[in-house]
Amino acid sequence: MSEAGFALYNRAFPIVVELLYALCLSMFLRPFLGDRRWQKAAVVFTLHLAASLIWDRVPMPQGAFTLIVTLLLLIAARLLELKKSLALLLGLLFWNAKISSALTVESLYFMAERLLPQPVSPPEVVYLRSAILLTMLAVSHGIVLGAMLTILVRQLKKRGFTLRPRELCYLCLIPAAGILFGQVISNLLVEVKDGVLLELYEWHPALLAVVPVMALLFYGGSCLTISFQQGMDALQEEREILFVERQQAQAIQERIRQVERFYRQVRELKHEMRGHLTNLKGLASTGEYDSLEDYIAKMDGSISGFELVAQTGNPVTDVIVGDVQQKCQKQGVEFKVDFHYPMSGSYDAFDVGIILQNLLQNAVEACGKVSDGKRFIGLTGKKKGRFFLIEVRNSFAGEVMFGQDGLPVTTKPDAPMHGIGLANVRRETEKYMGEMEVSCGKQVFTVTVMLQNIE
Repeated sequence: MSEAGFALYNRAFPIVVELLYALCLSMFLRPFLGDRRWQKAAVVFTLHLAASLIWDRVPMPQGAFTLIVTLLLLIAARLLELKKSLALLLGLLFWNAKISSALTVESLYFMAERLLPQPVSPPEVVYLRSAILLTMLAVSHGIVLGAMLTILVRQLKKRGFTLRPRELCYLCLIPAAGILFGQVISNLLVEVKDGVLLELYEWHPALLAVVPVMALLFYGGSCLTISFQQGMDALQEEREILFVERQQAQAIQERIRQVERFYRQVRELKHEMRGHLTNLKGLASTGEYDSLEDYIAKMDGSISGFELVAQTGNPVTDVIVGDVQQKCQKQGVEFKVDFHYPMSGSYDAFDVGIILQNLLQNAVEACGKVSDGKRFIGLTGKKKGRFFLIEVRNSFAGEVMFGQDGLPVTTKPDAPMHGIGLANVRRETEKYMGEMEVSCGKQVFTVTVMLQNIE
């Protein structure tokens, strides 16, 4: 390689490297950018390049470039439809991965430079060797950085987690420390003292292994911190689900006791009916029609409360369906029921009750938000072979957006709140090795649950 070619290479190399970093950042953020991801990724790419141009032309202290790009991400967070807390975390994770991968590759570059013999002449060979080593450095860094960012994306996408101030500080602590460590080591890698070039690894060979290990530990710590926070959130969600289920079970048990009292009163009334009929005959035979009319009125009042609005074949489901039927009558919602509790099968009535409670409660809430058009809820439950199929259909207004878990998420204040409780339904469904399917179309929301007989 000629001297002119090497000079041209030296001018092009930093540009290519910045393009590589801008591409890595945009591709790292792309999975978190919602709709129109490619357009937003292009915005991130442009922001990084603009910051790199400022960095090349304006003298700034070490670490200023990292700060500039992170601030630009926070400023553009609304445009990118990113929460600022998530934008800050993603920015720190990217820079930590970039510095960790750079320190790792730098140690490999140092060893490769020592292993390859240094030619004395001709100059063309010296230039070619330098160009090859720099190219290997850039390619290796791109591969290692890409692998690290891919692992981070997969970890972040496993499940969501909360980013309240305390959690954000906790998650940002290790990547921020890794960035500071990398900045300090980068300043020490090459120094010029009294006109003599000093290389850190030349004077301290042990650091050739220690520095990349430390860098990888900071990166690994960031991944483990994210995993731990996701586990804590999952545990908290489990606790909340169990609490809700316990509250629902207690409410169902109370309503069952009410139904049992109802049946007991019916039996007592049946036992007393013979005496009432005897009294009625006596009043009629003596011609005391006024007293007869008063007696009948009192009997009518005493039995007016004996009304069971739903009969599904099980006291638990009777209570839940009956309560919803009464709510629908008060709100003017059409409620059609074709639900028959299976007489045989290993289905726990409380599990089925929790499924119905959540599905019907969501349906009632959704219908309450419908101001125009027909409001209806349809419930079916039938046994087919080894399966028990439950389906709830209802009208709704607004939009339904689905999250990564396949469950609806609320995107607008007036959106239906079907996401509440469906996690409980899925949890109960999995007990019976079943499936839950959620769909919506033409302002009709449908949830189908299939429970398998596991006897």
